[in-house]
Order: sequence, then C-alpha cells, then structure tokens
Amino acid sequence: MRHFDIEINDLQNRLINMAKLVQLMIKIASKEFIKKDSQQINIILSIENEINIQEIIIDNKCLKLIALNQPVGTDLRLITSVIKINSDLERMADEAVNISKMAYDLPNFLQLKFLFINILKMIDDVQNMIMDCIKAFNTNNSQLALLVLKKDNKVDFLRDRIVDDIKSLMIKFTNIDIIQKALDLIFIAKSIERIGDHATNISEDIVFMLHGKDVRHPQRRI
Repeated sequence: MRHFDIEINDLQNRLINMAKLVQLMIKIASKEFIKKDSQQINIILSIENEINIQEIIIDNKCLKLIALNQPVGTDLRLITSVIKINSDLERMADEAVNISKMAYDLPNFLQLKFLFINILKMIDDVQNMIMDCIKAFNTNNSQLALLVLKKDNKVDFLRDRIVDDIKSLMIKFTNIDIIQKALDLIFIAKSIERIGDHATNISEDIVFMLHGKDVRHPQRRI
C-alpha cells in the first residue's frame, strides 16, 4: 500500500471518530431537555476541545499531503473534501456547545415542555443525517449522500414550526424569564438546523469527491 493511501486511511478514520464525538455531544446536549445536569456542559466542552485538536491535526496532514505529493484529479478532490468536511464537523461541535449552554435549566420551565417534542425530533433527524453522511463518506456511497440532502427539508420544516409555536406562546406570557427561555429555544432550533446544514455540506462534498460533480445550488447560473 502506498504511503499516500495509508495517510488517507488515517484521515478517514480521524474524520469518522470526529463525527462520532459530534454525535455524542449532541446526544448529551439533548439530555438537558429532560434533566438539569451541571456536569453535562463540562463533558461537552471536554469533547469539543478534543475535536478542535483533531481539526488542526487533520488540516496539517492534508496540507502536508498536498505539499509532498502534489496530487491531482481524484486524489486532490479527496484531500480538499477532507479539509472541508473537517471544518463542518468542527462547526457542528460548536453548535452542540451552544445548544447545551442555552438548554441548561430548561426543565425548570414546565410551560415550555410541550415544545421539546419537536426540538428532540429535530435532534434525532440531524443525528441520522450525520450518521448517513459519514457512512456515505466511509463507503463511497454517493446515493446515500444525496439522500441526506433531501432530509434537510424536514429539519427546516420542524425549525419553522417550532419558531411559529414559540411566537404564539410568547404573546400569552408576560413573565420575562419564560420569554427569555422561549427565545433561547428559537436559537436552539436554529443551531440544530445549522448542524443539519453542515451535514448537507458534507454530503455535497462527498458527491464532488467521488464524481467531480458540484451539486451545490442546483439552480445557479454560471
């Protein structure tokens, strides 16, 4: 096996491990909606730190591979896609931290509890998107990557529904604390939606990596 191939396999494994850490962060953050736990944010911050370290390692490895091997064609597309996927995974981790911070003490606000259902549905959907796009990356499955793109519409729909429900709820309350937490829920929904967007970005990169086809902005005119 070429040294280049060994390095690429290492990059793939690192990205897969990063994705698993991101999924773990989102899973831990989702527990904030069920039970208030001051330790959870510390765990998430610790995982985020590891992801930040891995992001730098992966970027440096990619740059070294480009400098030493001067890849072209498929090999170059693969490395540039790894760089972009690496960045998207790190940004997912940032959003997971935001969710955990804003969700802290939400269980204390029983008036908002009915809104958690769609929030948790969104979280489940983006978890599935992450799982599928990384599986597509690991197995070179462009069809699975394209299916992830379609799932993003459901996440967007749930975000819009949550925002509408919260707007209606805020009209009924005058308690400033409840209103503030309701606003936090809107930001949480938007953070979850952005995680779905990053999973979409990864899927688009996979299609480009495998086929050299740019599926971003299909209605664009060049």
